[in-house]
Amino acid sequence: MNDTADHRNHLRLRKSRHTARVDTAALARDLAANVRGEVRFDAGSRALYATDGSNYRQPPIAVVIPRDADDVIAAIDACRRHRAPVLSRGGGTSLAGQCCNVAVVLDMSKNMNRILEIDPERRTARVQPGVILDNLRDAAEQHHLTFAPDPATHKQNTLGGMIGNNSCGVHSVMGGRTADNIVELEVVTYDGVRLRVGATSDDELESIVAAGGRRGEIYRRLRELRDRYADRMRARFPDIPRRVSGFNLDELLPENGFQVARALVGSEGTCVAVLEATVRLVESPPARALLVLGYPNVYAAGDHVPEVMAHGPVGLEGIDDRLVQDLRRTNLHTGSIPLLPEGRGWLLAEFGGADRAQAEANARAAMEALSAGERPPTMTLYADERQKRVWEIRESGLGATAHVPGAKVAWPGWEDSAVPPARVGEYLRRLRGLLEEYGYQCDLYGHFGQGCIHTRIDFDLITAAGIERYRRFIDAAADLVVELGGSFSGEHGDGQARGELLPKLFGDDLVEGFREFKSIWDPEWMMNPGKVVDPYRIDENLRLGTGYNPGEVKTVFFYPEDNGSLPRALLRCVGVGKCRREEGGTMCPSYRVTREEKHTTRGRAHLLFEMLQGDVITGGWRDEAVRESLELCLACKGCKGECPVNVDLATYKAEYMHRYYRGRLRPLSDYAFGHIDLWSRLAARAPRQVNRLLQEGASARAIRRMIGIAPTRRLPPYADETFQHWFGRQPLSGDGERPAVILWPDTFNNHFYPEIGQAAVGVLESAGFRVRVPRERVCCGRPLYDSGMLGRARRLLQRTLEILREPIRDGVPLVVLEPGCASVFRDELPNLFPHDMQALRLARQTYLLGEFLREKAPGYDLPQLDRRAVVHGHCHHKVLFGMEPDRQVLGKMGIGFDVLDSGCCGLSGAFGMVAARFEVSMAAGERVLLPAVRQAGDETLVVTDGFSCREQILQGTGRRALHLAEVIDLARRERVGGYHGSWR
Repeated sequence: MNDTADHRNHLRLRKSRHTARVDTAALARDLAANVRGEVRFDAGSRALYATDGSNYRQPPIAVVIPRDADDVIAAIDACRRHRAPVLSRGGGTSLAGQCCNVAVVLDMSKNMNRILEIDPERRTARVQPGVILDNLRDAAEQHHLTFAPDPATHKQNTLGGMIGNNSCGVHSVMGGRTADNIVELEVVTYDGVRLRVGATSDDELESIVAAGGRRGEIYRRLRELRDRYADRMRARFPDIPRRVSGFNLDELLPENGFQVARALVGSEGTCVAVLEATVRLVESPPARALLVLGYPNVYAAGDHVPEVMAHGPVGLEGIDDRLVQDLRRTNLHTGSIPLLPEGRGWLLAEFGGADRAQAEANARAAMEALSAGERPPTMTLYADERQKRVWEIRESGLGATAHVPGAKVAWPGWEDSAVPPARVGEYLRRLRGLLEEYGYQCDLYGHFGQGCIHTRIDFDLITAAGIERYRRFIDAAADLVVELGGSFSGEHGDGQARGELLPKLFGDDLVEGFREFKSIWDPEWMMNPGKVVDPYRIDENLRLGTGYNPGEVKTVFFYPEDNGSLPRALLRCVGVGKCRREEGGTMCPSYRVTREEKHTTRGRAHLLFEMLQGDVITGGWRDEAVRESLELCLACKGCKGECPVNVDLATYKAEYMHRYYRGRLRPLSDYAFGHIDLWSRLAARAPRQVNRLLQEGASARAIRRMIGIAPTRRLPPYADETFQHWFGRQPLSGDGERPAVILWPDTFNNHFYPEIGQAAVGVLESAGFRVRVPRERVCCGRPLYDSGMLGRARRLLQRTLEILREPIRDGVPLVVLEPGCASVFRDELPNLFPHDMQALRLARQTYLLGEFLREKAPGYDLPQLDRRAVVHGHCHHKVLFGMEPDRQVLGKMGIGFDVLDSGCCGLSGAFGMVAARFEVSMAAGERVLLPAVRQAGDETLVVTDGFSCREQILQGTGRRALHLAEVIDLARRERVGGYHGSWR
């Protein structure tokens, strides 16, 4: 078959008409009748899957969440009957556009995510395509084995996605690309053929072809394709570790064993859908040591790659000084930067061993040899927990470069080129020169040991001139890579971003071979059309493009880190999918329960972006799909601290809910909990009578039903006396020499747990401070933000600034006991009043108790307490303040403690009180926190500063958790004569 312009134009025209011929109503009925999983044609679902981690956007026809392989086959059968294209999708983190298309998306990550078998003797594992890589690696590590490829997204990416893209990662040095680690695949074609493919001997190949049928036809044509293109494959395929561009036709060569499965790896869903995979496992050195090498610049580091690789590291990464600068500018892992040795370019060489001593010995042998060389690098060896901190620098590459304060937004597009490892230094110099010629800025980092260079570049993808310059740069960069014997993609795949360039690398004849390969498997060209071969142009389907015009949105928040623009803030999400993690950290609590894309930070950010686009999501600020997604956001702020680009969903949610309910009645629960400060002031006049009304009998049940509170939830009882009233009865300290501190009487501790405030007074006074508490009725308005009542929230803060006017000017510290309230002063306040110096001062003068004691009372003789404790961090506490001050306080007190990696407690203010959200709330708590509390012994203290955290623990386990102030006060009172408070 000869490649002609007419042929290409015919295929492009056919590709563009696929969706025009689809009767979506009939397709919807057919899918619903034959698929047992979920079938979604709604605008919200289509918007969620309209983009991935790339520069591209294509809203799909529909989304199908299959239950199992039979569902996948049934869905494809239905699509074939209606001539609808199909796209198999993993974690949705692809950077080249292969994971979005005008097709029926099959999302296999929710249900088809099991490890079916691990065979340690054969060193293989059998998995479903939706299994998370780290889940497989954790299971394999029990046998001291691992799956060698490990992209930076290893905590959330799926094996199916890795098979689609031919992914690699840091430790591909140990075992190669994904293709090199695939034993067998079970696949299904668009025309319904289900078959297992793998290595094929000559005799087996003859037998399959002789048997005939569709399977025999596929193998016969593959053999003919191999024979026709064998010489050209041997001549044109770059012989480098990271050749990921193009199809793996070379796996069909006789010397490679006619590896049909490996030939399909990296085809990006354009040929088949993967139903199951048998993968190779390799030995995993149990111990690691990290040798960090410093050079005058990143080019010198690149020159040194072959010499370092000669010493057998299991991973070799590189970073430049610009990445380190951007880490500082984005305030990411700044505490880890001093661990780098002197230099302006670095190599991170990881060595393995049977134990720490052997790993360290291997690294020291390399150090000794490198020291004897000409112009040796500076060197530092880490064999302890500091290794993880150094690796955080490298793994933060995407987050540190996408949205740098004061810089243009950086994009993928030329983020994944690869060259022979011996030419890394040369390539880096010439690539930097090319970037400067075109006026682009970027950081350079990546898998230097295998010649793969990552970066994000500040392309202008909005104006016609900028897009044209982008195309010219890509064209010139491709020529440079071809000249150096490299590959356009080293692990991310071609997709749409690089598919158009393949003739430069392989020649028109081999690209025709790629086209034939696809046609063998997919004669109708319905599997992910327009990607890799006969692709859309590089500048088609851009997420932005010259049509991007969201307009300026008048907002309540100012978004100072995004030039005061909500649309720019919504561009922060780069699709890396860290919010899809199943374990560790905080975000996203609701996703970990529902496993729904719409409950990830990424999904919610994408929906808000689509809302401003207005073509798929058409309801604007009143759109129900957006509201439903945000309803289950717990506003934990986990995303602000853990998302690599600090997407701030809690703020976006508050902004959206403010607009959604403008001029409308809200649910009664919003009024009940949002204005809890008002109701609490009234209740303080007769707390016992109010408690009887809210806690007992028919009245309590009626009130809960009316407000929408879950039947099994109880409202916390009001205290007999508020903390403010108690403090007003205490004699004022006359010691004017003591430094003053303001103790904030937040609504929760003021009205429900005044003993916490009382304990804090005792602690602060014993630490040498003169405590002052505002007499006025004050509230930070924390509950108002969750429901978007921003008008009153803003007024409350203005009032606070007025009440505290003089102490703020005098620099008096403000200690806030409730982390949610402290976060208002630290986070929301400067976002609402970015030009008010009083607001900025108060934000800087606000402390949680542990933080205050560490910074303002370092000489305080903390009382000792011989007890054990389990510690749960309130989400805002962890994200905005960090738990280290509390760790230090507890450690100095002699308390043995464990800080739980428990994520969100699930109550999150009023979130978990509402009946409609109760199940999600409890499921979030039952993941880690509540079981850990139940397992703690009676003598073990349970410690958390958050009001809602303590309520979730109390209502879920019956245990009364302590605030840090109570723990210190308990120890202080025991030291002076024994204390037996009610919380024990």
